[in-house]
Amino acid sequence: MKKRTLITATAILALALNFSGKPGGNPDPGVKTVSISFSGAFALYPLAQVWAEAYNKTHPDIRFDIQAGGAGKGLTDCLTGAVDVGMFSRELTDAEKAKGVWWIALCKDAVLPTMNAKNSAFKSLAIRGVKKDEFKSIFVDHTIETWDQLLGTTGKTTKKINVYTRADAAGAADSWAAFFGKKQENIKGIGVSGDPGVADAVRKDLNSIGYNNTLFVFDAKTGKKLPGIEVVPVDVNGNGTIDADENFYGNLHQFLRAVNDGKYPSPPARQLYFITKGKTQKKEILDFFKWCLTDGQAYVNSAGFVPLPKGTLGDQVKKLAK
Repeated sequence: MKKRTLITATAILALALNFSGKPGGNPDPGVKTVSISFSGAFALYPLAQVWAEAYNKTHPDIRFDIQAGGAGKGLTDCLTGAVDVGMFSRELTDAEKAKGVWWIALCKDAVLPTMNAKNSAFKSLAIRGVKKDEFKSIFVDHTIETWDQLLGTTGKTTKKINVYTRADAAGAADSWAAFFGKKQENIKGIGVSGDPGVADAVRKDLNSIGYNNTLFVFDAKTGKKLPGIEVVPVDVNGNGTIDADENFYGNLHQFLRAVNDGKYPSPPARQLYFITKGKTQKKEILDFFKWCLTDGQAYVNSAGFVPLPKGTLGDQVKKLAK
């Protein structure tokens, strides 16, 4: 039976993490202010903030209400009409599409396996990496339960691997599970709400392992890893060592280049989306979507994301016009 213990961490802001983009200056009182509400994926939340702030500079009449709470919440809020737009971080299922969900792809990011930076096992893992089947054995089967088992060593003390996973319906969880052919519900571990919550749990537990979206591992401004957290290197080719072309976790720029070049596997790399219940007919939303796919792409890389190919972006723009 799956072990799911919900942790309430003060650092996590699962539903409270929000941004309100307000008209700047003193807009003409005769001009109507239009509100656009968003909720959903923690992965897309930072870029949505950047886009809203930039868009407000030329469109001060638009008021943005952006809340992060996980892709599952974004989908539910979108379908129930609680928000105008959902932020989504995994592929939609056929069943979800059948409910009338309409989407546009915006950019790419990735989910990374994470561990406590002070764990003594990291030095060995940085050399050997962890294979796909080993991750499955840790996160799903629990046939690898200690760091000594993983490293093939015999220690004086048995240090159990403490697995942390998302308690909320999350695109990050599904994308990570899809890497080894599973779904979120197959991951067995301590359930924590939200990306900030998993990162916080990993920092506090020396023997932790988890998974996080890119910008909960790297600082978007400095490009350095955030304090207390390390990436568990993925042995992509399964040869038992991290080769030179698999060693791309030194900084954010290096990692994003690996995602762009396809060196980091997909999944857990994935596209990010805006979704609506049916294609929205609200002109202000469609105008914002078009800006995100065109002028707004100038902010994608600097915000810590990977731009989509021009052809893919062009196809998304065409969807807006249909």
